[in-house]
Amino acid sequence: MKKLLIYILTAFTVLALPASAKIPASQRIRLTGQWEYLKGDLGSIWEAVRAAAPGSSEAVPIWQPVTLPHCFNAEDAVDPDVNYYQGPGWYRTLLDIQNPATNGRTILEFEGAGQKTEVYIYTRKVGSHVGGYDEWSVDITEAIREALANPDCRKRFNGKVPLSIRCDNSRDTEMIPSDLSDFNVYGGLYRYVNLIYQPALSFVGFKLETPVQKDLKSATLKVQANFYNPNDTRQATVRFTLKDPNGKKVAEQTTTDILPLGEVHLFDIAIKNPMLWSPDQPQLYTCEFTLQTAEGEQTVTEPIGFRHFEFVDYGPFKLNGKRLLLKGTHRHEDHAGVGAAMTEEQMVTEMKLMKEMGVNFIRLGHYQQSNIILRLCDELGILVWEEIPWCRGGLGGETYKIQARRMLTNMITQHHNHPSVILWGLGNENDWPNDFPTFEQSQIRAFMKELNDLAHRLDPSRVTSIRRCDFCKDIVDVYSPSIWAGWYRGKFTDYKSVSEKEMKQVKHFLHVEWGGDSHARRHAEDPFKSLGGIPAGVGADERAGDFSLVGGDARASRDGDWSESYIVKLVDWHLKEQETMTWLTGTAYWPFKDFSTPLRPENPVPYVNQKGVIERDFAKKEVFYVFQSYWTQKPMIHIYGHTWPTRWGAANEPKEILVYSNCPAVELFVNGVSQGVKQRNSQDFPAAGLHWKCVLREGENQLKAVAVKSKEAISDEITVAYQTAQWGEPKQLKLTSYPEGENIIRVEAQLTDDKGIPCLDAANLISFEAAGDGELIQNLGTSTGSRKVQAYNGKAMIRVKVTDTCYLSVQSDGIKTAYTQLKAQ
Repeated sequence: MKKLLIYILTAFTVLALPASAKIPASQRIRLTGQWEYLKGDLGSIWEAVRAAAPGSSEAVPIWQPVTLPHCFNAEDAVDPDVNYYQGPGWYRTLLDIQNPATNGRTILEFEGAGQKTEVYIYTRKVGSHVGGYDEWSVDITEAIREALANPDCRKRFNGKVPLSIRCDNSRDTEMIPSDLSDFNVYGGLYRYVNLIYQPALSFVGFKLETPVQKDLKSATLKVQANFYNPNDTRQATVRFTLKDPNGKKVAEQTTTDILPLGEVHLFDIAIKNPMLWSPDQPQLYTCEFTLQTAEGEQTVTEPIGFRHFEFVDYGPFKLNGKRLLLKGTHRHEDHAGVGAAMTEEQMVTEMKLMKEMGVNFIRLGHYQQSNIILRLCDELGILVWEEIPWCRGGLGGETYKIQARRMLTNMITQHHNHPSVILWGLGNENDWPNDFPTFEQSQIRAFMKELNDLAHRLDPSRVTSIRRCDFCKDIVDVYSPSIWAGWYRGKFTDYKSVSEKEMKQVKHFLHVEWGGDSHARRHAEDPFKSLGGIPAGVGADERAGDFSLVGGDARASRDGDWSESYIVKLVDWHLKEQETMTWLTGTAYWPFKDFSTPLRPENPVPYVNQKGVIERDFAKKEVFYVFQSYWTQKPMIHIYGHTWPTRWGAANEPKEILVYSNCPAVELFVNGVSQGVKQRNSQDFPAAGLHWKCVLREGENQLKAVAVKSKEAISDEITVAYQTAQWGEPKQLKLTSYPEGENIIRVEAQLTDDKGIPCLDAANLISFEAAGDGELIQNLGTSTGSRKVQAYNGKAMIRVKVTDTCYLSVQSDGIKTAYTQLKAQ
């Protein structure tokens, strides 16, 4: 077969039409159901397909039914007592092939699989791939014919075709990303697998370039196509239609007698007064392509957008000629209960939550992510930094470099047409050694330069970037140093001065990764009381070991209380300062959602990086509303403390009440009595001036905040108890049960002193165990979904699925174990 494609992924695989292109549903089938999974390895592919009578020796090992997407590490990534599994695993299913095209091709498309993958049709190996995050595919047409021609195969499987897939996420230092990375290197078919029916000649993909003139009055659409042509067809016709965001036909052209080999330039189309793509108005045009040959016809569509962007030297970012402050966050492919195997519905929910928070920019860390995410960024109006997983550990040998080059090529080629993408990331924390005996900065610089040149050759229209590798910051177009003011180093009031100093050292500065950890539901009356030993004005860069909870200099990450009360103040300060930094391109808070990591077993939720704005199950933390109050236009109002049921202090002691809102003014009521109207002023810290000192009465208090001079009548209310009784050391565990329906019972454990007074600042580690007819809803990596979790204000909780009678035990070191009996409703 001739070399017809942009590139060859492996000796077996070919590049199918990218997942962004829309193929009729009858020709693209998601293979989600009727799968079986085996954790571990097989002796050979024959063990996956041989006949196995029930009870026979061939029926072992036992496979379990699963649906795709599926991740090896859906639960063990956050199991507090084990290392997450890294090794091989197998999947198998039966394909019912119904290709409608005469002499058509049948393609198996992988949107991503971790981390090394082998594909078998019956007993024939048809493809393999190394790398867990780029898209790839296998042509299984001949293998299907061969399997169906085998009488034994055809008879035993009733005309269906056995598909078996081996995935392997074993540790391998000659692969990227490094296992030293602060995230799990997941295994499994954790993105969608698609069966695609194509005619004998088909599109592989398109390269759509959309340069916009700086005056924004005209643009050009340059169209190149690549073809999959295993039969060496020599003549084809392509019909093209371009529609604007309103569905109006803008252009229509047909090219006949083209030679569909390799990359073919098809059209250059001039566009007058293009409707520009932006975060506020993500205008998308639609390209429709029809390929006609004597062997069949294929029609696909691809969205595009027109926009012009610029990073001003030592200055701000501009989109379509106007300054745009990039208001960003980060995304890891990770979710409670599924690991990396997020469904499309979950992805939509996550990205809409980001947009609801006010995000206009996202860094996809630290690897090429699902094309579904890129499509959602296009549709929602979120600018993108996407990067390859060259992350920590140093630099390996030629096998390592080949993978890095291939993944960069694939990422740029596969996601080139997304208007949301502005930055191609080449690495992260490449100054972090220890995967190899030697660590040579000069070698890392040389390879970074090679990747930078490759990125610019593949896509001259975008810019390159890296984060935290100072000895390479002069190589890329945009650089982000490590600035963690108020968390890993210094105080958060250092943020502006440190950023300005760093900005002056590079032409194009963009600050990605800032923030701090917060244990959801933990609050503090004085979150600063243990931070007096942290010096200010000495820098804010993260250093080796700063993520650890032991050793090193005083810092909030180790010595702070990990409360939501501290993080809302830290974020509040950063956001109010960003409004005054006229030269700032933008920032990206790290990350949007808590995610699992093997490096943090001692965190309040074990094995979870808890810097998220939301928890792993989409539960919003209080800091979500701080961002909303600065970044959104739709009127909102939120009293801090929705998950803080009991506050404490002396009788008649004024307590700080914070209200986060984007409304011009807010009036606060405590127990029906007005505490006055405050005017919003972003430079009046904290809460942009919406802060009150109020006296709460012993017991229950009603707080209500009402927007004044708002376009809409909006308000927020909470009920909060106030405790004046002083407590001693935690000595007891008090258990309370709350039925939640469907035989699910929530159990709350409250630490009290020997007099039964709740210990509202206790942070003891609490463990839950269940016996009998019920099971814990655990290993979710959330504050309420882990069987071992640090208390938040002396309390911890978990849910139990009860089928009859279940007994729950709750333990904390040095305290008598507590028990409770739970019964199904």
